[in-house]
Amino acid sequence: MALAIALVLIVVLAVGFHFVSPWWITPIASNWVRMDDTLTITIIITGALFIAINLFVVVALVRYRHRDGHRASYEPHNRRLEWWLIGITSVGVAALLAPGLFVYADYVRPPANALQMEVLGQQWQWRFRFAGAGGKLGTTDVKYISDDNPFGLNPADPNGRDNHLIDAPEVHLPLNRPIQVLTRSRDVLHDFYVPPFRARMNMVPGMITTFWFTPTKAGRYDILCAQLCGIGHSNMRGVVVVEDEAAFARWLAQQPTLEQRQQAKVQAASAGQASAGGNTQALADQGKTLAQAKGCVACHTVNGSPGVGPTWKGLYGSTQTMADGSTATADEAYLRAFIRDPKARVVKGFAPIMPNFDLSEQELSALVAYIKAQGGDAASTAAKP
Repeated sequence: MALAIALVLIVVLAVGFHFVSPWWITPIASNWVRMDDTLTITIIITGALFIAINLFVVVALVRYRHRDGHRASYEPHNRRLEWWLIGITSVGVAALLAPGLFVYADYVRPPANALQMEVLGQQWQWRFRFAGAGGKLGTTDVKYISDDNPFGLNPADPNGRDNHLIDAPEVHLPLNRPIQVLTRSRDVLHDFYVPPFRARMNMVPGMITTFWFTPTKAGRYDILCAQLCGIGHSNMRGVVVVEDEAAFARWLAQQPTLEQRQQAKVQAASAGQASAGGNTQALADQGKTLAQAKGCVACHTVNGSPGVGPTWKGLYGSTQTMADGSTATADEAYLRAFIRDPKARVVKGFAPIMPNFDLSEQELSALVAYIKAQGGDAASTAAKP
């Protein structure tokens, strides 16, 4: 009897916890109420089976409990019971699968007026792309990927010339407008996930995956990677800002196009020289922003505390011992070479897990300037009059 009472209490507490827990009344920021409805159907069906099976066990425990003079009967086969179980199970499985198939078919089939947004994932950062005035996204290919073209845009495709490129972890979206998300990965499996949107999609290397949603509530929402993608996975974060159409249009107009980025490339050399002429702090500030956007802070600290990679505090000008026993001075040439090809030499005590980053010359100069700003023998010497 004790076991029967325990099972009844488990059923009551489990069902009660479902109704008092807050997860199922979380505010929704997208149109995917149907996805929540599908989850509700699943919970109702599995919940009903959970209750029925446990109560059946309770009845069996009470009715067929051990009593003097009663013996269990042996019944090796019961066709009627088997057919009932097959029928009920088949209906239950179909009821679980069918709604999900219909919802998923709609989930990957956007409406005609949807705004296209491409999401590019890479350890451990997010990039985004929108069509420009022409209304079309340019074609891409991995063979075109370079430091100055991380999206791999086809330079011969005129549709890509006016595409807006967001090389930062923050993206804006218009309120109450369908958004088609096209996802790509440059290295490993990622997953673009904004929890309040009730929408997510795996980002598979070598293919484009897609889904759509409609933001229905203004605000700032965290972007997470929902697939374990490496040591910096937990820091692969971003922000989606949902705002009215006018504010979104103003933000998008401020984002550089491919053509504007190419023009900026021409000015990169002079910008790098400007750092030696009194603009060092501005370049270091740019490097700080870049380190956060690229996910460098996931492995490298700036306060001297241990991390996955060497701390940047006091790194510049210090002597680093390599895994092969050789030593090297962490001067500017060392930092540039290490960032460009992190696996060419391995620092003793650290694993060779740093990925290759596509950085322009300007970005590389900014990142080195930020590392210099964290102190070190050479930095102190350079700061003396």
